[in-house]
Amino acid sequence: MIADVADPALAFSTHPPPDALDRTADGPALDRLLFARILGLAAQHPGVSITASLGLTRGALAELIRRHAAGFAYLLPTLPANLPDDNGEDAIEEEDLRAFLLDHRAAGTAEEEWLAAIVARRTLGPNHLWQDMGFANRRELNAMFRRHFPSLVALNSGDMKWKKFFYRQLCEREGLMLCKSPNCEVCDDFAACFSAEDGDPLSALARVARGEGA
Repeated sequence: MIADVADPALAFSTHPPPDALDRTADGPALDRLLFARILGLAAQHPGVSITASLGLTRGALAELIRRHAAGFAYLLPTLPANLPDDNGEDAIEEEDLRAFLLDHRAAGTAEEEWLAAIVARRTLGPNHLWQDMGFANRRELNAMFRRHFPSLVALNSGDMKWKKFFYRQLCEREGLMLCKSPNCEVCDDFAACFSAEDGDPLSALARVARGEGA
């Protein structure tokens, strides 16, 4: 459950409104928005270690919170102190996806390493990637990629759904045939890869976005 926050400024940092991207400049302010979304969703699942949920070690999570999300410092005491690196077991494709993302990083920052781990872990979820990241909409996901992995945005010039795009790229790297269509434009499944990704943010974040409280 998300803790109540009395300070309005801190409340904004932990519960950004759905239109926050329109009021957020690029740079550190965007990072604060993105990481608040990510942690806000991860905090809704107390039965799962937040480090395992995000694919981050305890040390990485603590540094992320220190730099960008001080309102979530209350999460750190809930982590087992005797398991400092309990970031969960990788799925078979996670290592390759992290490496692929880092091949396209913008500046070699720790933020890019954290986001590569988070995206690789959250890509395993059942929903649109922006939802599994905890973002309010796909625009926020695209803003993250433009800031930290801009060459990926250029590579995904057709605006393919990001999960589809990632697995297509990983398959091509391995020389595997992902689909039988000669090109996307003539494919019968075009909508599955390129149609709109609409919907509400997940879990309690949807109620927050609608102004119904946590």
